[in-house]
Amino acid sequence: MAAGPAPEARSLMDEQTFLDNFNNLKYPRKTYLCYEVELLVGENHIPLDDYKGFVHNEGFDMGLERCHAELIFLERMASWNLDTELRYRITVFISWSPCPECADELVKFLRENRHVNLRIFAARIYDWYQGYEAGLRALKAAGAEVAMMTLHEFEYCWNNFVDHQQDEDTPFPPWDNLVARSEELSQRLEGILQPSVLVFCWPSQVSVTAAHSDIMSQASRAWEKRRDPP
Repeated sequence: MAAGPAPEARSLMDEQTFLDNFNNLKYPRKTYLCYEVELLVGENHIPLDDYKGFVHNEGFDMGLERCHAELIFLERMASWNLDTELRYRITVFISWSPCPECADELVKFLRENRHVNLRIFAARIYDWYQGYEAGLRALKAAGAEVAMMTLHEFEYCWNNFVDHQQDEDTPFPPWDNLVARSEELSQRLEGILQPSVLVFCWPSQVSVTAAHSDIMSQASRAWEKRRDPP
């Protein structure tokens, strides 16, 4: 079955929008998602530039029903009607990692579209909702590659999804502590993606461990500014 019609000429993100929303030291309210599609032929990855662009969540700033960026992207992908006889790799660069509900929808998509491989690079870990860890683990279990954005991915997005006002040689301006924060988040994500281990201990140890976990969770939430739910 042939693929559906390609979208019209894609738009690019302006520089300040990218810097405001993908800076991994900031906590913006919006979620931006950049995407690209490659056709897999043997060991070759053929870019399909007609299926390349970005979306963001909608509704929260207009008093409308909220729709997360991942769900908007899934709707857009459905309109492409990618050929099920071919294999594709879809890469997304997202300013916040998927919430539990969006992770579930992405898992469903992967189960229903075995001809698609998915890579997700996130600028930050979205931990507002309970169950976000399980959602990320479910994505990995479904075959998705989940990782934090590093300097390489930030530069790649800057060069491929941002409008530089006809000055394509504008270099990416890394912010202070970008690399350190990315490494910190990568270590945290690595721990989240590890399979859960059931540990048996005496009741006294359980209470101490639970109390320590609760204290650390509260400290973490007090330290980080939270964006409003999308």
